[in-house]
Formats: sequence, C-alpha cells, structure tokens
Amino acid sequence: MIVNESIVHALHQSTLVAEFRESEIGVLLPLFTTRHYSKGEYIARPGSCELEDALLILVDGRIEVSARIEDEPMAIHLKDPGDIARVISFVGGNMMKIDATIEVTEDCTVLLLERRKLETLLDTHPVIVYNVMRGLVRFAHGLARHKSAETEELSNYFYRINGRF
Repeated sequence: MIVNESIVHALHQSTLVAEFRESEIGVLLPLFTTRHYSKGEYIARPGSCELEDALLILVDGRIEVSARIEDEPMAIHLKDPGDIARVISFVGGNMMKIDATIEVTEDCTVLLLERRKLETLLDTHPVIVYNVMRGLVRFAHGLARHKSAETEELSNYFYRINGRF
C-alpha cells in the first residue's frame, strides 16, 4: 500500500487509531488496501459485495450508504476523511447480514481493512486489535448519539416540545 499524507490524515480522523502510538499505526498500516472509485460506481449492492467482511474508511470523496434494517430505511453519507462504513459486516461476520448499497457520489479513495487481516495480529499485537475494536465501538456509539439527537430534534419540531421551535 502506498502511504501518503491523506491516508494517514484519514486514519487519524477516524476513531480507529485514537489511542495508538505511531509505532502501532505502523504495524496496522500494511493491513489496509487502498481503492479508488469513480462517481456513479457501486462499491457494494445487495447480493453482490466483494468486500465481505471489510471495514471501509473514507480518505477523500463522497459515498452514500443505504440499507433496510428491520424494514426501516437507513442512510449514511460519508463525506469527511475518516468516516467509516461496514462496521456491522466487519464485526458481525456471518452472524449479522445487512445488505447495503454503497454508491460513490463523488470520486473517492477508501481504505479497506479485512477482518481476517486484522485477526493476524491477535497473537503478536493483541492490544492493537483490542484498540481497533474499541475505536469501532466509539464510532458506533457516536453515530447512535447523533441519530438520537436528530430524532429528538425532529420530534421537537413536529410536536413543538421544549419551546425550541
């Protein structure tokens, strides 16, 4: 993998390496694959995803992720370096099957981390694996808090609660 400033910046912007020293980032970096996609391309579609259990981190560009979870539509827009997608597929494996459509809305570069590659560090660098998983939990928690705040704001708007609108 060619490591450039934008890749390192995206990693530092993500929650993935928040607790890492530079030497630990150096151990993790070779596990990533860099891919470039053009506007209009699909990174994944229901029933046809070559990524399987890969975590996706945006380096630059824009991506829209949409899925139906328990019959509810869900969409996430990746627009900032370090934004993450495919967390459930990465940690859930075969246990959690979510068919998402990932469409490139602006030419982009992404980092991909396959779960099996990260697992190669379990015997030699378990703290790195542990801290990656902690970073993913922090990301998921932040996303849940953000969505909860959006829901509360919409509720306040519709029902005119708390005198905010």
